Amino acid sequence: MDKKIIAELEAGSSAEQRTVLMRFFKTGRGQYGYGDDFLGVKVPRIRAVVKRYWEKCDWPAIERLVDCRYHEVRLAGLLVLVKKFQWGMKHDLALADQVADFYLAHTERANNWDLVDLSCYEILGNWVRLGRAPAGMLEHLARSQNLWAQRIAIVSTMQLVRHGEFEPTLRLADILRTHEHDLIHKAVGWLLREVGKRDRGRLEAYLAPRYRQLPRTLLRYAIEKFPEDLRQGYLKGAI
Repeated sequence: MDKKIIAELEAGSSAEQRTVLMRFFKTGRGQYGYGDDFLGVKVPRIRAVVKRYWEKCDWPAIERLVDCRYHEVRLAGLLVLVKKFQWGMKHDLALADQVADFYLAHTERANNWDLVDLSCYEILGNWVRLGRAPAGMLEHLARSQNLWAQRIAIVSTMQLVRHGEFEPTLRLADILRTHEHDLIHKAVGWLLREVGKRDRGRLEAYLAPRYRQLPRTLLRYAIEKFPEDLRQGYLKGAI
């Protein structure tokens, strides 16, 4: 089944789109996506192919997809996992556990921000929310030395934030707020902003003792939805 998925993705590839994607996902020497390769396929097509074939994909096929050199094929494999996890949540929790375990064992293959963001909170975030994930799993990922595992940790808390659980996000934000990479600054700021959209007081309580030490990008993302006068107060260190 993986061969059919790959064939359909290749049929929809474009050299022009490949060039655009390789630039967009920073594949130049020394950049975070260096070494990644692209077919040149847009996400809607990938989703359409996954929708047709996900039920027929067995574990060896998924393994081959997520291990593929091509970015879009890895994304297809991760989206197959999302589909299987969503089905498992409704019909077979043992399957959901299998999917989450597989995902954890292959986090190194979600090696760009879109691969992380389109898969992790649907799988690991829901796994935590269901109370089926190992204790401390997200903290363990956040404290790893792998950039993508760290982003997986914080972005996975999106599912918890959506259900009114803010503490995991705030706890991981404290672990990651001194991180050196812009991709983590953006992710932490994004998730803090999501907390603030639901409970601005809770976000302000978090920011009050910390905001002057936060990386500028992280702070800007976190307070993006604040009233302009309040936002400027934070940016000027005048709160």
